[in-house]
Amino acid sequence: MTTPPPLAEPDPSALTCPGDRVGLCSGCQRKTHKYGSGGSPLCKWCMAPVQAGWGKTVRFNNTRI
Repeated sequence: MTTPPPLAEPDPSALTCPGDRVGLCSGCQRKTHKYGSGGSPLCKWCMAPVQAGWGKTVRFNNTRI
């Protein structure tokens, strides 16, 4: 994987979703598609090492407590 851009630049997913679904990555605080269908609490750069350790099927069940 390539080196991530500066944190001031959003994750590409944040540029393609409605503004009300954009939030900050739980790992690096970069803007990412966090809420709604297709959202993830991690940007693609923070998710990459998680997927490498757990495989491509890594998922989170729920972000609520």
